[in-house]
Amino acid sequence: MSATTTPPAAAPALGAGLAGGIARSARAELLRLRRWPAVWVTLGAWMTMSVLFGYLFTYLSYTGDGTVGPGDGVASDQALLAEMMPEAVPDVFLQGMPMFGGALMMVLGALIAGNGYGWGTWKTVFSQGVRRGSGVGGSLAALTVVVVLTMAVTFALFLGLSSLIATTESQAMTWPELGSIAQAFAAGFAVLEMWALVGYLLGTLARGPALAVGLGLVWSLVVENLLRGVGSLLSWVEALTAVLPGTAAGSLVGSIIGAESNGTPGVLDVVAGDRAAVTVVAWAVLALVGSVLLVTRRDVS
Repeated sequence: MSATTTPPAAAPALGAGLAGGIARSARAELLRLRRWPAVWVTLGAWMTMSVLFGYLFTYLSYTGDGTVGPGDGVASDQALLAEMMPEAVPDVFLQGMPMFGGALMMVLGALIAGNGYGWGTWKTVFSQGVRRGSGVGGSLAALTVVVVLTMAVTFALFLGLSSLIATTESQAMTWPELGSIAQAFAAGFAVLEMWALVGYLLGTLARGPALAVGLGLVWSLVVENLLRGVGSLLSWVEALTAVLPGTAAGSLVGSIIGAESNGTPGVLDVVAGDRAAVTVVAWAVLALVGSVLLVTRRDVS
């Protein structure tokens, strides 16, 4: 009489196990971020500056004395009003991202990564048996979710404000085309995600938020602008600035909304749009891979 044997249960595939671990880590990280005041302060600063520079100052100038520089005052008023209409939302949505939008996303990324070391989060998580790849993957996934949700809320807010202005000023309600919305979202996500990942890499390198935030802000707001100024005098510096993240982000946005006519700080026309897009993606991938390698290969203490 032969004994009945039960076949062993199939082990889960490595990819499925890693994906499940990343999903669980992402949910836990999103719960932490949702209850963290620093995240809401950073996102609140983004919303406030977006509304101020995107609509409030423009509307105050429009309702002022009608003179906004050289040229015909009536034509200038019409140009200001056109900038606040729903049709122009994709351009207004993009124009603040290379400067303060990218800087704030970089701050957020540095805070999320740096506090994982400062608060001992990584040490606690990995001591509970969580794989390092799953932990850092979930953290990066949560950061990406925050970036996407921030963009969606901002775009919805801009549509609401522009519709209110159009109704108040008795203007025709012309909605932006789906193609321009998709282009704005794709470019905006590339820019904000790149800066968020660069901030995450800095926070991982520094093992704390303070130094990472300081270095990131100095680089994005000061050093790159100085290098672009020196680039007009030295050709090799000019070639270097063409591959820097801030130049690439500003040029990508500038290729869509027009850097020369817009005049918004941070919006550039240094390199072509397709080359700028490739450079932005390359920086995002470099920051992503660097962060994963540092967390998985380095001691977290």
